[in-house]
Amino acid sequence: MKPYIDANRSGSTSRKKSSRPAPSPKTVGTPKVGAERGTPPRRKFIVLAAVVMAAAAVTAGTVWKVRTAAPAVPTVVSGDGVRGPIGMVHVPGGQFLMGSDSRLAQANERPAHQVRVHGFWMDTHHVTNAEFRKFVEATGYVTTAERKPDWETLRVQLPPGTPRPPDSAMVAGGMVFVGTSAPVPLQDYSRWWRYMPGADWQHPGGPRTSIAGKDNHPVVQVSYEDAQAYAKWVGKRLPTEAEWEFAARGGLEQATYAWGDQFTPDGKQMANVWQGQQNRPFPVVSPKAGGAVDTSPVGTFPPNGYGLSDMTGNAWQWVADWYRADQFRREAGQKQAIVDPAGPLASWDPSEPGVPVDAPKRVTRGGSFLCNVDYCLSYRPSARRGTDPYNSMSHLGFRLVMDDAQWAAVRRGTAVASRSGSAN
Repeated sequence: MKPYIDANRSGSTSRKKSSRPAPSPKTVGTPKVGAERGTPPRRKFIVLAAVVMAAAAVTAGTVWKVRTAAPAVPTVVSGDGVRGPIGMVHVPGGQFLMGSDSRLAQANERPAHQVRVHGFWMDTHHVTNAEFRKFVEATGYVTTAERKPDWETLRVQLPPGTPRPPDSAMVAGGMVFVGTSAPVPLQDYSRWWRYMPGADWQHPGGPRTSIAGKDNHPVVQVSYEDAQAYAKWVGKRLPTEAEWEFAARGGLEQATYAWGDQFTPDGKQMANVWQGQQNRPFPVVSPKAGGAVDTSPVGTFPPNGYGLSDMTGNAWQWVADWYRADQFRREAGQKQAIVDPAGPLASWDPSEPGVPVDAPKRVTRGGSFLCNVDYCLSYRPSARRGTDPYNSMSHLGFRLVMDDAQWAAVRRGTAVASRSGSAN
């Protein structure tokens, strides 16, 4: 998974920009298409695969009017249990430029193209540890990180002909950021990520860690499958990629960040990203952070124009779509605004050597507390990557949406009301 230098970082075609240019990241160490700068491979099993290969060698209803453009000054509509579900805000829908043609954009974000989405309700923040705990306690659900890896699931991410490893190599766990004590080559992500046996949503950094005192932090170490299971229980769904980006932009057309074009307006930190926690280059963990970096409580930073907190930074977010590296080019080729796109029918990503191009991947959005100017600019609304649906990592969570029609059905008493922690 080699980083690459983006040769297209010259000029910008974005619209409604402020007169102040966005900060220019360093191009050295910028990752390839679909990768977060400073993230592990899409699936926890890609790192586990090294163990596998070594072991194998040894062992042979309501429709809101769609506007033609996002509003300049959105009105925040919060659910109160009557006009909308508690803990959610209404995203009014409209037509917008999805993706980006800016000098910061990766190839998989290009080109910017017209998309229309209908209105929907979205969680004001990531699903939290407390909310996910209620689900687990009510259902007895066991997350993918708590289960022994399945060979049939693992092998689709490995080169054809890879021999099956012994059972002793297949241990439940998740990917954990460990950081370094000194600068390391940014091309080698194995220096700061580990597959950690025993890492799960209750122990996101491994068996010796805990979420005690972090009820209002985003739940992490949850896979796409886990997010879908929670969504079904709570009566919501994952957003589409188009819905997520429209919501993340908060009514700003092609702004660099979810809050505008300045990374720290008036010197104010706007998201939980590496620059706010560290005073050393990525991935060196500084004493300032107390020896660790982590999620922050939801709502710590200012919400965007729609009243949504942490749309970028803090923790990556699962969305519903399959991932194709060229999806935006395919959509732009239709030469007209696409209405409520639901993504491709299957995955396609040629950017990972040794991984089949059609290996299953879902889109993840938003970046995380690890994003930084040296090796990550994924805290931009257009940034996207593909992640294996069984993956679980210490910086990956989710939030949910509800259709207007479903809320109308809830109000009529023909659908089950949300059981999320904030809606009880």
